[in-house]
Amino acid sequence: MVREGAGWRDIPRGGLILSPGNAARYVTGDWRTFRPTWHPERCIQCFLCWVYCPDAAIEVKDGKVAGVDYKHCKGCGICATECPDKAHALTMERDEGERGVEV
Repeated sequence: MVREGAGWRDIPRGGLILSPGNAARYVTGDWRTFRPTWHPERCIQCFLCWVYCPDAAIEVKDGKVAGVDYKHCKGCGICATECPDKAHALTMERDEGERGVEV
């Protein structure tokens, strides 16, 4: 129920990220329908997936692509789209409920 005379300033804060650079503290990848599967034997280390990933979910270790951080990946598919046709190192597959959620 809204009280009489209430305005936008009376709305409680919620769902806000108030300090910059804190995305690592928020697990955001648990609602995707599709997930990228990385095939290391096909990867040519071009880093296009890493460059274009809007969630910084491509893991890099020792100067090489090393996989996907599924805690932050939202399943947009940009990494698989940008992966060169000759490599196909990333493929999008249905997320079969790894987090205990059936899709």
